[in-house]
Amino acid sequence: MSEDRLIQFFIQLAFMLMAAVLCGAAARRLGQPAVLGEIIGGILIGPSVLGRMAPGLHYQLFESGEQCHLMMHAVLNLGMLYFLFIAGMEIDFATVRRNAGSSLTISLLGIAVPFALGALSVLLLPGVWMAPTLETGLFAVFVGAAMSISSLPVIIRILMDLGLTHTREGQITISSAVMNDLAGWMLFVYVLGTLNSSDAVNPISSLLRVLAFSAAVLAAGALLRRFFAWLARKAGDGAGNLLSVISILILAAAALASKCGVHPIFGAFLIGASLGPVLRHNQCVETVITHFALSFFAPLYFVSVGMKLDFSRSFDPRLVLLVVAVSFAGKLLGAGGGALLSGMKPKPSALVAFGLNARGAMEIVLAEIALSAGIIDERIFLALVVMAILTTLVSAPAIRRFAGSHGGGTA
Repeated sequence: MSEDRLIQFFIQLAFMLMAAVLCGAAARRLGQPAVLGEIIGGILIGPSVLGRMAPGLHYQLFESGEQCHLMMHAVLNLGMLYFLFIAGMEIDFATVRRNAGSSLTISLLGIAVPFALGALSVLLLPGVWMAPTLETGLFAVFVGAAMSISSLPVIIRILMDLGLTHTREGQITISSAVMNDLAGWMLFVYVLGTLNSSDAVNPISSLLRVLAFSAAVLAAGALLRRFFAWLARKAGDGAGNLLSVISILILAAAALASKCGVHPIFGAFLIGASLGPVLRHNQCVETVITHFALSFFAPLYFVSVGMKLDFSRSFDPRLVLLVVAVSFAGKLLGAGGGALLSGMKPKPSALVAFGLNARGAMEIVLAEIALSAGIIDERIFLALVVMAILTTLVSAPAIRRFAGSHGGGTA
């Protein structure tokens, strides 16, 4: 790569990070997750705004040739691995066990109802979806998975901001979200495995690969946790060794996942889930890897998502309305109904349902991977991102309202 191209690549990174920081800070001041501001920053410097208002400047900044695109792709994919690792760290299996009864009912219905509505919308309204060349049944499974997933990091952040993490409703919401995320990502990785595998005619093989890989990584978690407890004691206040070993494990898990026919991001996600009990409250991890990933890698990634959105070219109002309606109906009916069946009163049930309705960053990551894999086109990608933004925007005020209308008990 020439020196001029390398300089342009650095300028691109700096410009994207600046947009992410400014818009992310503005979003936080408005009481919203930074990820929403970062996506809006990408829209502002992407084809939707800068590309229309100053096409020459947009071209000079971002049309930089194949080598720059490949380098940017590598940086963004590396950032995605670290982000999914941190998302996996948020999974607390002890919390799941404490609330297993209620959470299982809520999670099952919170997955089954949106999955069924999403899949049925594909089968009943194919003219609205106009899916790419993917086989209809497999595309229906993807849409069902996309409607089923919640965003555990966003849910935890909202509950923390509202002081609800230790209430019974907060704990049940988090436990149900853990089950939702694991099931939703398994479904999605299954679709990717079936799509990219020579076993496409035998989808059971893809599903077994996902389940076997998940079981193996989670089973290895006990040994890894003991190793990290020992390493943390040896490292003391120094984070260097921890950061190096964590990075090695993230990359190794991603490579192993890919070798097993599973998407690399799922390997990073499961490593985070396995090590979460040891690393979640480790000051070294909190101050180094978490802050670095969320302050550098994640903003760049979500700005790049916003830059892919072209509202003038890809906005399909019928599809956006359908996706938003199905997503809200599926989660609110499924999770809310599950909460009622588990014995919760109507207002706490509504709190749990609106909490699980937040799709946030996890939905956006799923949509971006699906776009890159050719499962969806730019129309569907834009509709899924709009849905993720709207469900996240609605969740915090809805949870605040229902939390203020009853006295939530401590878990």
